[in-house]
Amino acid sequence: MRASEALGFTSAKALVNAVLRSFLRRRRGLNAQVQRSEPARYCHPQWWIDKLRDQYPAHYAAALEAANRHPPLTLRVNRRRADPAGYLELLERHGIKAECWGASAVLLGKPLPAERIPGLAEGLVSVQDAGAQLAAPMLDLHDGMRALDACAAPGGKTGHLLELAAAEVTALDSDAGRLERVRANLARLGLAARVVCGDACEPTQWWDDAPYHRILADVPCSASGVARRHPDVKWLRRPTDIPQFAHQQSRMLDVLWRLLASGGKLLYATCSVFQEENHQQVARFLERHRDATRLSLPAVDHQGQLPAGQLLPDERHDGFFYVLLQKA
Repeated sequence: MRASEALGFTSAKALVNAVLRSFLRRRRGLNAQVQRSEPARYCHPQWWIDKLRDQYPAHYAAALEAANRHPPLTLRVNRRRADPAGYLELLERHGIKAECWGASAVLLGKPLPAERIPGLAEGLVSVQDAGAQLAAPMLDLHDGMRALDACAAPGGKTGHLLELAAAEVTALDSDAGRLERVRANLARLGLAARVVCGDACEPTQWWDDAPYHRILADVPCSASGVARRHPDVKWLRRPTDIPQFAHQQSRMLDVLWRLLASGGKLLYATCSVFQEENHQQVARFLERHRDATRLSLPAVDHQGQLPAGQLLPDERHDGFFYVLLQKA
């Protein structure tokens, strides 16, 4: 009622009142009807629900519910300038509750505006989901190596790679505007990389013909693992989008594999939970490339009985998929 007045729809007051009273009278039946409708209960399209149920029968409901909750705000501590324990003490002095997770992640008790996060502007920390923070350590980068971060924008993983090793890193992205965020993030962290605008599938435009020791292939995907950060994704996506992403990923993997040095490692990464973009994609790649070996990864499954390398969204992290491949 007050809302209709505030919006200037005073003539609608009677209608609003009637609708609300009707709902109160019929609330039990309407709520029961909603519970019988899976798209209404889970706030996801039916095809998405069906796909998750088929691929993760023991986890789909929890994943759908997690995708409807507010995501956590997680920071990555710049290990060149601080350590998680010391940064927790800094947060405590500011009256901010937080906890450590993994090697460099700090989960805040509740979200804060960027300007209120101690040390963010000075490069002590970066905002990065805990699941995304697993990528750089998996790549096993060492000082002096040449590394390529394909599809690098906005630069979170590029910065993390350089925090872990004094390497020669190329940050590649096809979007010149988004590359400005990469440059800004690197400047804030006090790090340097070769920032290049180009298409990962067209290396003749930007590659210097010197093989890379490490490649991070964080490929375009359905973003089904980060839908809670972009709620429109689940309603804008269509089932036909998934094969299109898979085709693009396949092409990009094949091209990037040619740029990898013998004995080098490539980390294939998506923020998807759909197996067509993840396990099935990697299985097809291994069939095409007999010089590729799938390496074991540190345990990333905190939810029990999930396929290796797969994370589903929960209270600590978004949904991600990782596979580490080595070239013979």
